[in-house]
Amino acid sequence: MLRYLPFLLVLALWIYAFIDCLNTPEDEVRGLPKLAWVLVILLFGEVLLGPVAWLIAGRPRTRRTAPGGGQRWVAPDDNPEFLRSLRPDTDGKDGAAG
Repeated sequence: MLRYLPFLLVLALWIYAFIDCLNTPEDEVRGLPKLAWVLVILLFGEVLLGPVAWLIAGRPRTRRTAPGGGQRWVAPDDNPEFLRSLRPDTDGKDGAAG
């Protein structure tokens, strides 16, 4: 079973690079046109040249800041807007008879 591990790792990287390339928007692809990257990945995938080249040279760079102007995700118990929404209404319209 262990002798199949290198083949499975190469196959996994090949599939990952191919799907990542297909899901990347055309305007974010670097170096070559998207169709050229797909062909490079498919033609040179067995020797790892295509997938590694995509990951190094073609894949868009990751963003250092959070999307949305730098706002970070806040857990609900730390989010003041969420906590305000949990407070009971003070106008007496809670649906209880009384």
